[in-house]
Amino acid sequence: MFKKLFSKGNEASKNIEVFSPITGEYVEIENIPDPVFAQKMMGEGFGVKPTEGVVVSPISGVVDNVFPTKHAIGLKADNGLEVLVHIGLDTVQLNGEGFKTFVESGDHVKVGDKLVEFDIDYIDQNAKSSISPIIITNTDQTETLSISDSTHVSKGETKVIDVTVK
Repeated sequence: MFKKLFSKGNEASKNIEVFSPITGEYVEIENIPDPVFAQKMMGEGFGVKPTEGVVVSPISGVVDNVFPTKHAIGLKADNGLEVLVHIGLDTVQLNGEGFKTFVESGDHVKVGDKLVEFDIDYIDQNAKSSISPIIITNTDQTETLSISDSTHVSKGETKVIDVTVK
């Protein structure tokens, strides 16, 4: 009851825009060469074939999880939307080689803040692919989700997904 009385005006917007965290070629989720992502087992989203080895935050919120192997980062927006940025495919096996993180769990970030640098050539030579999935991991908590069809995306600039959370 008190929460309802005193939190009016401080509630996070249910609408949020998700920007590309990586510069490169847009890849439809169904075309990501990994069935876990392509079949949307982890959620809805898209992929990027990177042309630059920098990952920035696609949303404003909190860093929820920096994987110990530095190949993925989980973010959570103030409205509860959860976004996973997974750099490359089968990159967990690289044990952090080729990755440098700039944030840790609990850090607050804005769209465009640098999260990770990665070596595209190293990933291409030592993992399945450098194609990087960007996934809404709690798609079941969304009311509407609209993905823009793009060809080239720029980190922190190209809006790819419009979401309204429940």
